[in-house]
Amino acid sequence: MNRKSFHQTGALIKFYLRTDLLRLVIWILSITALTLLTAWAFEDLYQSEAERMAVAETMRNPAMTAMVGPGYGLENYTTGPMMAHQMLLFTAILAAVMTILLTARHTRGDEEDGRLEMIGSLPAGRLAPLTAVLITIGLSQLILALAIGASLTALGIDTLPASDSFLYGAAIGATGLFFAGVTALFAQLAESSRGTTGFAFLILGVSYIVRALGDVSNETVSWISPLGWALKTEVYVNNYVSPVLILIAGSLLLVVAAFSLILKRDLGSGLLPARAGRRHASPLLLSPFGLALRLLRTSIIVWGIALMAIGASYGSVLGDLESFFGSNEMLSNMVDPDSGLTLTEQFVSMLMAIMSMMAAVPALMFFFKLKSEENKNRMENLYARAVSRQKVFLSYLGISVLFGSLMMVIATVSLWSASVPVMDEPMSFGTVMLSGLVYLPAIWVMIGLGALFTGLKPGVASVAWGYLIYSFLVVYLGGLLQLPEWPGKLSPFGHVPQIPGEDFSFIPLLSLILIAALLYAAGIFSYKQRDLKG
Repeated sequence: MNRKSFHQTGALIKFYLRTDLLRLVIWILSITALTLLTAWAFEDLYQSEAERMAVAETMRNPAMTAMVGPGYGLENYTTGPMMAHQMLLFTAILAAVMTILLTARHTRGDEEDGRLEMIGSLPAGRLAPLTAVLITIGLSQLILALAIGASLTALGIDTLPASDSFLYGAAIGATGLFFAGVTALFAQLAESSRGTTGFAFLILGVSYIVRALGDVSNETVSWISPLGWALKTEVYVNNYVSPVLILIAGSLLLVVAAFSLILKRDLGSGLLPARAGRRHASPLLLSPFGLALRLLRTSIIVWGIALMAIGASYGSVLGDLESFFGSNEMLSNMVDPDSGLTLTEQFVSMLMAIMSMMAAVPALMFFFKLKSEENKNRMENLYARAVSRQKVFLSYLGISVLFGSLMMVIATVSLWSASVPVMDEPMSFGTVMLSGLVYLPAIWVMIGLGALFTGLKPGVASVAWGYLIYSFLVVYLGGLLQLPEWPGKLSPFGHVPQIPGEDFSFIPLLSLILIAALLYAAGIFSYKQRDLKG
């Protein structure tokens, strides 16, 4: 490496900032606004010590520990500890998703689309593009950390002092930096942008699972996970700075590794060896459905394993819920004995809502592969043959619906299978399956939105991701923050009957199925009418 390798880095930083300015602003404002809303809601909802201690008791059980992290400051559960305990992990994951998507877009994504080749033809150093991307991402995380710290301080809440609030923001920004480094590293190893994001999200998912297992069973194990490092700051209680420094140091090591690898490979290639293909193509490749299935095969397998692990991790802690609440007189009084439901049954319905939105992520990704292939000008080769647009569209739609639904089934079965050995009186398989399957129509509606936007204009298809994030916020955080019902009703997941707990009704499910079908039809019609890359 020499100075020439970084030539024109400054000009490329300006270019990436100008290109992604709107995306960066939306991400930073959204995460900051979510943080402010949560802090304000906690302060407003739990004003008495008795209310706060009641919430603290519910956070001690292993299931909640697996979801949000180990409880600390529970003896004096004010707004500060409450924020850090219940929201730090979730917000750090959002920052990680932000940096994974943006880093992959401007590393392997630009390489696939030929933009890096154009930059390379200019007087720019070999390492300048990657350096510019990482500096841009680093600036975004610095601004995010400062925005969160300053915003929380501006609320003027006594339990959210300035120094602690900026540490809270720093933990979130440092997590984003770490996963930017992870993505930059896999951009050199993988041979496609799909592989880069897939590996990065796999590391994020494994980090969550390892952290959950460590927080529940062995605290030492959680130190293996970068998400565990963020929680080790214990913001607003002990305020440990060292975990943030570990995250930053880890990100620097990953960046150094990425820089060393980029010099060892050719442009457009990856260092992980590509598996040799068959001498003769499978008959399955003779159809658009078979071709799409082959392109998505690896993603389907990886997401299936991830959803299986998530379901199993949630199911493995269900056995401790009843004994935990039974040993606590105050919490026992919080459970309605006339409902006919155990605490575990009430908790499972919430887990199913969360897992259904996780299953919607790969479902949308499977369908958006059609948009990705179109952006890379590969669909022209397909349409040069006697293949109808409708058939290709329906092929990706069918795979998305079929395997998106399968993801939810896998997560549900895994949850039930892991819960049986740890529960004295396991829930019936039929009850658990029904509580998960009722969310399939909501997933189909999300796919329908992706289909509609892809048919109308692929450039606005990301709106579907924003709507999914909104759904998660209002459904998951709605109960936590005691929000009114109407924001949840704006999401398809807010119309699903929670089984067990609510009476099963076909009407909302049939309504969702009808909406999904109309969205599919509108998407197909629009796709047939527009030009490619319209």
